[in-house]
Amino acid sequence: MELSTMVLLVIGALVILVVVVYNGLVRLRYRVKEAWSDIEVQLKRRYDLIPNLVEAVKGYAKHETAAFENVTKARAAAMGAQTAQEHAKTENMLSGALKSLF
Repeated sequence: MELSTMVLLVIGALVILVVVVYNGLVRLRYRVKEAWSDIEVQLKRRYDLIPNLVEAVKGYAKHETAAFENVTKARAAAMGAQTAQEHAKTENMLSGALKSLF
């Protein structure tokens, strides 16, 4: 086999490798976006259920107004979070506020 043919084979193999790696990275990026979208859907569902929980608890504990205000503020903060770090921080706040209701 000639040297030029071998060089062409090596270059071709490298090009194929680069394309395969790039496609794999793109696929992983979209899987991450899809997973985060699924998480946001579940968080939205959770946020939508919180007012029903608050109303049910209000009937049993009218004297706990501070706890309800904390939950409402935490829910608003969680719904307004934009980044993953903000979501994590506000979810912790919301979980702590919800624990005070239970």
